Amino acid sequence: MTAVVAVALGLLLGGCGERPAWAERRPAYGDLREVPEELDADGTTIRVGDPHAPVTLRLYEDLRCPVCEEYERTGGPAARERTLARRVVAEYTLASFLDDNLGGSGSKKAVNALRAALEEDKFAEYHAVLYENQPEEIVDGFTDAYLLELASEVEGLRGPAFDSAVRTMKYRDFVARSEKVFDREASGTPTAVINGNRVREAYSGVLYEEVAFGRLLDAVEKDPEGWEEYGPMSEDLG
Repeated sequence: MTAVVAVALGLLLGGCGERPAWAERRPAYGDLREVPEELDADGTTIRVGDPHAPVTLRLYEDLRCPVCEEYERTGGPAARERTLARRVVAEYTLASFLDDNLGGSGSKKAVNALRAALEEDKFAEYHAVLYENQPEEIVDGFTDAYLLELASEVEGLRGPAFDSAVRTMKYRDFVARSEKVFDREASGTPTAVINGNRVREAYSGVLYEEVAFGRLLDAVEKDPEGWEEYGPMSEDLG
């Protein structure tokens, strides 16, 4: 863990109180199949987890991005553990800019397929499977056939409605709107925003350290005011 990340965590953890009593009483979800997921009223944010969780982790990701895959493999498990425990709710904005940068359509197709999975309450499971089987960035490997093959690994996801949505790009408007939100609110992937405050680039190494990222999420839960000292997302992005 880098020195700057260690310092940031030290500032956050100093003087933290105990976890709120309610957090101990709420039963945890057994696995991703039980976690609630929904499309926010804004029409682009996909929310996974207990909406009353004390910590909101907003993620901006492109499914072709290898650094996003690194986050999902390293720091991501800490967030998922706390989502299952109802302590973190994850919100996703799904970008597709890499298609334009590198050529191809894999990002857009993957976002469309994830939106279709949400209709079947299988977004979180399918999202995990896609990152576990991410093709090389330059290959543009998220084809219809590959997306459907991977969907077969999620019990109950494949069916006429889902398969048709994947093949016809049913949610192309959602894909375009999501990219516009990304363009407006973020500058790269992955971008993480915790309780409205962006994890600044100087501290972004914490996203790839499971233990450190878990400690950061715990610290925000215990001491939200301490996290606010790092400045609101709008200032960071301005």
